Amino acid sequence: MGTFIETGKAAETAILVGLILPNQKPAQVEEYLEELEFLAKTSGLKTLGRFTQRLDYPDTRTFVGKGKLEEIKAMVDVEDADTVIFDDDLSPSQVRNLEQTLQCKILDRSLLILNIFSLRAKTAQAKAQVELAQYQYILPRLTRMWTHLSKQRGGVGMRGPGEKELETDRRIVRDKISLLTQRLNKIEKQAVTQRKNREKIVRVALVGYTNVGKSTLMRKLAKAEVFAENKLFATVDSTVRKVVIENVPFLLTDTVGFIRKLPTTLVECFKSTLDEIREADLLLHVVDVAHPNYEEHIETVNKTLAEIGAGDKPTLMVYNKIDKLNSDFFEEEEVTPEPLNGHAVSSLKATYLNRAKENVVFISALKKGNMDEFRKQVLDRVLEKHLKIYPNFLPSYQIQMGLHLQNEGEGS
Repeated sequence: MGTFIETGKAAETAILVGLILPNQKPAQVEEYLEELEFLAKTSGLKTLGRFTQRLDYPDTRTFVGKGKLEEIKAMVDVEDADTVIFDDDLSPSQVRNLEQTLQCKILDRSLLILNIFSLRAKTAQAKAQVELAQYQYILPRLTRMWTHLSKQRGGVGMRGPGEKELETDRRIVRDKISLLTQRLNKIEKQAVTQRKNREKIVRVALVGYTNVGKSTLMRKLAKAEVFAENKLFATVDSTVRKVVIENVPFLLTDTVGFIRKLPTTLVECFKSTLDEIREADLLLHVVDVAHPNYEEHIETVNKTLAEIGAGDKPTLMVYNKIDKLNSDFFEEEEVTPEPLNGHAVSSLKATYLNRAKENVVFISALKKGNMDEFRKQVLDRVLEKHLKIYPNFLPSYQIQMGLHLQNEGEGS
């Protein structure tokens, strides 16, 4: 299966479109489009401009109103834009009408995310999961693809499973979906067996919004080469590493990041990755506290965790990237920053973020800020579970304390 991006050409150009619905503020929609632009950049697209429109609900024919569509058309023509990307899912008829009017490629948020997953997937399992999601996306859109596929320019979002027009036949796509489902079920059975073999060791999973620093934290804890990059969905395949703190071993899993409006097909297809979360003994919920919308990110992650049946897992909130916090944050909290190794940890503990107290830690994974406290908090929670499996186990610091007391006794 090929990727969506054609190499050897200048970067494709894109125009972004979003709606301001009655329950939304313009600033919120702008932030959504910022994220959409980051998604486009991750896919190799260069953004030329953005359009927003306030509507009570999307236009059933063209998503935006007639006047706004004319504005978008004018920019497409002037800039010779390759693609127009909409921040919500489009119906097949909307895509068809938009293509006829704008005479360029039309993508929605789901297809853009699918493209990134296709680029990022490395293992056979992840590739099969993404391919299944792509076919499930294509199936209800086959009528459009029959009539328009040959007229498109190629590039982002237009290749992938079934590059030949003949393979856009519904029966063939359904057969592909059936075959991939069977293959994934087989892989899942093997994964279940592997997870059962880990029952004698504590399991910890890193969860969080995409691009919050989970993979960087994984590298610091596991001291292993784990891919980390400042792009959305740098991690698609779940990575499991053994970590030992104070001779207490546990398995640490880096999972795919969550995001707003994550395509349902992807959530369903990444079941085995999500099983790593469901079956974990402890979740480390990593948050980019320097992001202006980190609270909404937390809400999105908590909602997704609840949807997959992991909402009640023991969780440690890990507020990351504290080195990037500016003075405005502390002024709003009416707290004076008191840097600790360059990071205002003590000041952060005085803010509302620390309301849970025992289940919160502030760090900078990249700058190694406050990592000792983080390791201690993880160790305390892992050790509690580890002692239930091995009641007679002694961590190294207790062994050292015992030897110290023994030496003191002999000396007296």
